[in-house]
Amino acid sequence: MIEVKELTKRFGTTVAVRNVSFSVPAGQVLGFLGPNGAGKTTTMRILTGFIPADSGSASVGGFDIYTQSLDVRKKIGYLPENAPLYHDMDLPDFLQFIATVRKIPKNKRQKAIDKMVQTCGLESVLFKKIGELSKGFRQRVGLAQAMIHDPDILVLDEPTSGLDPNQIVEIRELIRQLGKEKTVILSTHILQEVTATCDRILIINDGKLVADGTPDNLAAQAAGDAILWCTLKAPADQLKTEISRMTFVKTIHYWKENGDRVRLGLRCAPGEDINERLFHLAVDKEWILLELHWETASLEDVFARLTT
Repeated sequence: MIEVKELTKRFGTTVAVRNVSFSVPAGQVLGFLGPNGAGKTTTMRILTGFIPADSGSASVGGFDIYTQSLDVRKKIGYLPENAPLYHDMDLPDFLQFIATVRKIPKNKRQKAIDKMVQTCGLESVLFKKIGELSKGFRQRVGLAQAMIHDPDILVLDEPTSGLDPNQIVEIRELIRQLGKEKTVILSTHILQEVTATCDRILIINDGKLVADGTPDNLAAQAAGDAILWCTLKAPADQLKTEISRMTFVKTIHYWKENGDRVRLGLRCAPGEDINERLFHLAVDKEWILLELHWETASLEDVFARLTT
């Protein structure tokens, strides 16, 4: 559905996008993740025909973004971070205007408008001016204008920016529903947004792609950084000696002594079954094992490691 190869974009001496390549199949919700200024918005503006790239190529729905730009725009619904709305228009007039611009046949416009009002939950504000709406409802109107022509692809740039927690939940649920029938690219720097809505994640940093995979796969790539937390009733000196003999323990991440109890966090080489070894050690030494569990790497850990 979308093919991107070696895209590069410069603004003066600043390289905003550096040789970015990826593909997105039909029916996938792709999270485009990165810190502010990483190149997310620039990449999306290139794909939607808003600005040209300096080099590289891309196609959307089989159409080249340079030579078939109008065909690309017909396939895409685009919601930038600040939705392009006319605040002095009421909602029906605005959607009627967008339907006309999108060249929806006159005899099908009202049906398209009614569908967007229902899909985006706009019934309660139908006859208000857009400028009177809350930020959450304006985002819904922005989604309605992006989808009114029933595009195959939705490109959403920070769709929940500035919303309150209830509005964020509503917009996330709407995106999840849309992802069942459309290809969606969702740009954000909010990690919870990605895990709640996306099938796959791209992480971009300093204009370069630094990770590509599902949330679970990205966490698995950091499995070597998992920490085993354990608490034992044991003499601290003897426990330190025994732990130091375990060559597969890379580092002791945490050590705290509280009376006859010792709590520690161990970073271990992947593939080692330290759980069983610690259990047998406790049995052999007649120590009491009070806690034993893994804390696996989260998406936050992966993101921090790749972008700092």
